[in-house]
Parts: sequence; C-alpha cells; structure tokens
Amino acid sequence: MPNQVRIYWNLHKKCWSIQDRKTGRVIRHETTCVLSDAKFVVRKAGQAKVRREGKKNVHAFAVGTVSKFTLDTARSFMQDTCKAVTYNPYVNDTFVYRDTGHPITDADTIVVGKYEGRPSVWVYQNRPTLDTSIPTN
Repeated sequence: MPNQVRIYWNLHKKCWSIQDRKTGRVIRHETTCVLSDAKFVVRKAGQAKVRREGKKNVHAFAVGTVSKFTLDTARSFMQDTCKAVTYNPYVNDTFVYRDTGHPITDADTIVVGKYEGRPSVWVYQNRPTLDTSIPTN
C-alpha cells in the first residue's frame, strides 16, 4: 500500500509541504502536487487557536496518496475537470467549494498548486456527493 501524505501550504517557503502521514516528517516541497483517494482535514483545536489569537498555524491540510501526474497533465486536468476549493479559518469550519460555499471533506483527486503566486486547490469528484441545498424526502 502506498504511503499516505499530508500536504499543506507552507507560509514561510511559499510552496506546498508534503509530510509523511506516519512519521510526521516533511519529505519534500512542491509547487504542484496531485493526491488520489484524498480527504480534507481541519483540526478544530488549531482552528480555534487561529481564531482566538489571529495568528496562523498548520491545522488544515489534505491527506491522500501522491499520484504520478506531470505538471502539464495536472494543469490540463485542473482547467478541464476540477472545481476550485478554498479554506479560510476565520470564515469557514471546513474546506468549501469556492463557487457555492458548500463543504467538501473528501475527493477522488485533489490538485494543489500556485495560481498567480497564491496557493490554489482543486478537486475532481467522480462519485456523487450529497448537496445540502436540495431537500430530500
């Protein structure tokens, strides 16, 4: 079974840090990375500390298995099939779709990169998701 990683935006290095999930050790830094069988994690205690102190810390990240995508394939994939995702610890409790604000916790594929110098996150969802805006009977 491939090693799972955590990936988060490194504020000091201005790139993505990839951390071995088992050891917690940062194994490399990347400008673009693709994760499969992925999920988003927000640690509530870290989020509360950010809100209380107004100082950012690493408490939100994506977890998954690194895929073997080339940078060109990842760029094409992002533009053609993915939806943008965002997380603001002062506003959101979870990662949310940028266009609708609906929460997202997992995805078939998560693509992280830099767009115009800023961290950017996209998801590809091949399976149906529950849309909380549509009433169910």
